[in-house]
This record gives sequence, C-alpha cells and structure tokens, in this order.
Amino acid sequence: MKNVKSQITFLIILLLSLKISAQYQPKNLSKEDLKKANDWVHKTYNSLSQDQKLGQLFIIALYTNKGEDYINNVRNIVVNEQIGGLILMQDDAAKEINLVNEFQTKSKVPLMIGMDAEWGIFQRIATAHKFPWAMTLGAIQDKNLITEMAAKIAEDCKRMGINWDFAPVVDVNTNPDNPIIGNRSFGSEVSNVVHSGLAYSNGLQNNNILAAIKHFPGHGDTNTDSHLDLPVVSHDLKRLTDIELAPFKALMDKGIGGVMVAHLYVPALESQKGIPASISKNIITGILKEKFGFKGLIITDALNMGAVAKRYKPGELDALAFKAGNDIMLFSDGVKEGKRLIQLAIDNKEISQNRIEESVKKILLTKYYLGLTKYEARNPENINADLNNDSHKVLVQNLYSNAFTLIKDEKKLLPLHCKETYYYVPLEEAPYQTFLDQLNLKATVIVKKAAEIGTIPANSKVIVGFHKDNSTAYKPYKISDASKKVLADLSKNQQVILNVFGSAYALKNIDISKISTVSVSYENNDDSMTATAKAFNGATRISGRLPVLVNEKLKAGMGIDLNFLTGK
Repeated sequence: MKNVKSQITFLIILLLSLKISAQYQPKNLSKEDLKKANDWVHKTYNSLSQDQKLGQLFIIALYTNKGEDYINNVRNIVVNEQIGGLILMQDDAAKEINLVNEFQTKSKVPLMIGMDAEWGIFQRIATAHKFPWAMTLGAIQDKNLITEMAAKIAEDCKRMGINWDFAPVVDVNTNPDNPIIGNRSFGSEVSNVVHSGLAYSNGLQNNNILAAIKHFPGHGDTNTDSHLDLPVVSHDLKRLTDIELAPFKALMDKGIGGVMVAHLYVPALESQKGIPASISKNIITGILKEKFGFKGLIITDALNMGAVAKRYKPGELDALAFKAGNDIMLFSDGVKEGKRLIQLAIDNKEISQNRIEESVKKILLTKYYLGLTKYEARNPENINADLNNDSHKVLVQNLYSNAFTLIKDEKKLLPLHCKETYYYVPLEEAPYQTFLDQLNLKATVIVKKAAEIGTIPANSKVIVGFHKDNSTAYKPYKISDASKKVLADLSKNQQVILNVFGSAYALKNIDISKISTVSVSYENNDDSMTATAKAFNGATRISGRLPVLVNEKLKAGMGIDLNFLTGK
C-alpha cells in the first residue's frame, strides 16, 4: 500500500512537471527536488498580480556607459514593472555587479541576468579575456575542448551574477559574405555545427548557466544585417529542412534550455509577406513548439534591431511577439505598453490566460533550476583580474593551437629550423609583433615590408602573414589587391609559407597553387599569434580542419595532421 501511495505521489508530481515544463533541468533531480521545484513555482505564480505575471515576460538592457539618467530609467522599470530580467551590455563589470545586486534585492521574483557572451564576457566587457570565435572553434576536432571553454565562460558568468549566456550560434554559415553571422558560426557543415553547438551548450548547462541556441530558423545565408533591416531567406522547404533548420531540430531534445528567434523573413515558412520569424506564429508555435516539440524558453532576438524596430512600435512589437509564441521579449523598449496590449489581447479572447500561465511558469521553473531563489550578492572587487588571468590565457592558447589548420606543406617547410634564416612579410592592416617575437624564440627571422621584397635573396624561405583586423567579429575578410600582388610576386622565386590570421574565407580568391605551405589561424590577436608561432616552431601538434567551404578547391574538412614532436 505504501508503495502504491508513493507511486501515485510520483505520478502527480510527474503530471505537474509535465504541465510546468522546462527544457533545462539540473542533472540527477530526485522526486523530492521535482516536488520542491513545482511547489515553489505554484506558490510564486499564485502570489503574483496579473501585472507582475506580465512583467516576467520582459528583459530589458542595462548599459553602464550611458549615464545616470539612463540607469535611473532602468531602475524605475525594474521596480515599477517587475520585469523578468536584464541583458548586460557595455561596459564596466564592477558597476554592472553593483547594479545587479541592487536590482535583485528590489525584485519580488529573482531577475534572470543574461549576456551575449558567445566569445566570453569580453564580448561586452573589454577588460575580460577574449575566447575564440565560433568559426575558430569549428576548426577544432576535439569537441571536448569547446565544452571546457564553455565551462570557463560559465565560471566567469557566475562571477558576474549572469545566469543566461545567449549562446551558442548554431546558424550554418553558407554565405561567405554574411554580414552578421560569419565568424559567429561554427561553419558551413550541419554536422560540425551540431556537435560544436552541443559541446558549447553542455559546457554552460553542466555548470548551471542556461544556453540559448540561435538564431531560429537559421541566419546563415543572409546578406543583410538584421540590426539594420529585415533579411530575407528565400530557400525552399527542402533546403531549409536540410540546412537552416537542421541544427535546431537535432538539438531540440538535448536539454538545451533556450532558443532565440531571429528577425528574418522566410517565405517558405511564413505565407504572409514580410512577417519576421520573431513574430510569426507559423514559425514559432507551428514549427518550433508543435512540430519540433521544444519545451524550453523561447526568446526573441533584440527588439531594438532595425529589422523589426523600423516596422513596429515599441509595445506593439512585444505583443505581436508574445502572440506568436515567444515566452520572453528581449531588449524591450516598450514594457508598459507591451503589457497593456498583451492584457488587451487576453480580454479580447485573442490569447488565453493559460498562455500567460504556460510562459510564466516555464520562466519561474527555469529560474528555480538555475538557483536564483538562493541568489548571493557578487563582490565587485578584483573582478577584472578574475575575468582575465593566466587560467584564461592557457586555455585560450590551447584552443587556438587545436584550431590551427595546415592546408598544404608540399616542401615540408614546417617546422622552422633554428639554424636557418627566414624572411617575414606582414601584410594587411593589423598588428603582427607578437607573432614575430614568438618566431624569433627559435629561428632567425628578418622582417621585410612589402616595398622591400625585392631585396630578399632568391629561393629564400619567406613567411607571409595576412594579419586581418581582429577588433570585431564583423570585419571584412577580403585581402587587398596590393597584398595579392605581393604574394604572387614572392611565389615566383621564393619558398613561401602563407598564414592567414583571419577567416579562412580570405583564401576564397587567392591563387595558392604555387605556394608550398598554407595555413589558417582564423584570428589575429596575441593568443592566436602565440599559438601559431608554437605550431610553426614544432612545439604543438597540428590537427585543425577547415570549418567552411571556401571555394571548389578548399572544402570544409580539409587539413593535415602533423605532430612534429613524434615526426608524424
């Protein structure tokens, strides 16, 4: 009899948990844990007024570089509208920590604190340490390293009081000229994107930081920046199913807690002309929730972006997004009006109160699982040192070492030999000194500017570096005609080693047929340059693979394994 009662109790809890569902759950939850979670959600939900319930649906931005009037406005919205969370933007970590501590104490329900930290906190806080872009990570073959990286990002997030990293991007970047995804994608192959995205998500969520795969239904083949205007993805349903939608479908049942919906017009999925995915019921409710069965938090991309902000008024946009099936409106500029219009839609029977209950309880349950009911204030002291130290540097350089990709080495010019003299020709616009300094630890390297290449003796070993600007992920990858000419001239009578400190797409229109050795480092910063020099000097094994289709001769998956330490 006792066993029967126990089973009935468990079934009741299970039924409740089915009603109040969240895709993300900590591992090894007991029956008692489930009961406590559901009890807290029911109690909290029932304690909220309708206005407070509506407030849970909104996340607004917090900048620390826009002055006190701006911060006071955020403070007023937090207190008066009882919103669900904040997204931390630029620029001061200590100030952000102090404000988050303050706002958490003023909120009846703990705030969800999010950040776009795709390449770590550095994406918003310049004093933090930069982790590699997703395109660089896509070149890494041991995906456990991506999980290790995401775990370190999770540690940094916890230090800041952040509990939701709006990452990873799982868009399949098939368009080299994509102005907004590009380096933020793991590559052009669905399988690589899925495995890399899952590794990243697990690294976050295994350490109690929520992930959000983005940008549904797929932002990888766009030629318009959605921050500025509405991109159109015009592929047919088969192509969308095979490429754009495929990573999301593959990851739906992997416990990933969030999906971010893009501001894209996709005619094959939305028959009404010009309706962005982020406010499309056909796409969000019809495909994401009903067809794919996603039960986690669905959040819009930022609602201040030009793709939608140009077309809809603040508040109106929020209400449309909620009606379409989103749980959370991100970067809202119209919380008060949005709440009014959502309530009006309920009053007019356009949506039901059950829809509010579903989203709010899902939000509350996720907050409970993330431990927000036991929030501890963060200490801002030493925050910059905690976000940027040797533990970050060692990990990041290992990531760049594993991403480094050797495409060809016909004359076996690597590794460099300590008894030989090499010439180094740095091209393009970015710094190169760290690479030169690290090379000189083993070999003798003489720098020659582009105008001086005529003074290099014939048949010399010449290292050419395309050093592309690494200041943002959105800088163009293309190589100048002047640099192409220098490379072509050198390849006529020199033994050239070409390395791209930038996107592999830089090789798209480069003739490498007469160049003996070609490699890609994907980025140009101190960590990537140090890792590349170690590879050149034979101090690390080479195992990276091209994550993207560059052209007909340089296809995704290309790369040579070399371990100079063993001679293989």
